[in-house]
Amino acid sequence: MNEQNLGAIMGLIIHGGDAKSSAMEALQAAKEGDFATADEKIKQAETALNEAHHSQTGLLMQEAQGNHMEVTLLTVHSQDHLMTSIAFTDLAKEIIDVYKKIG
Repeated sequence: MNEQNLGAIMGLIIHGGDAKSSAMEALQAAKEGDFATADEKIKQAETALNEAHHSQTGLLMQEAQGNHMEVTLLTVHSQDHLMTSIAFTDLAKEIIDVYKKIG
């Protein structure tokens, strides 16, 4: 695996993890009724997911150009990490909306 691909894979893991952490912090803030912080943390999660998507797009562009990369456990883990973070952030947004309605 070349350094560029490794950097992109690590970007998926790092930014995906940051997104999930921010989404969890947003949920905790909403649970406490602090919706301003919850909204800010969700924005941070979305920014991190956007960064992760940039890394993913780079890998996809290379693949589309015929530059196939070796799929390793680290590659699979990075994609799994990103998809879990996306799903968690989406769910956090929905739960925060519920907290806003009942709070």
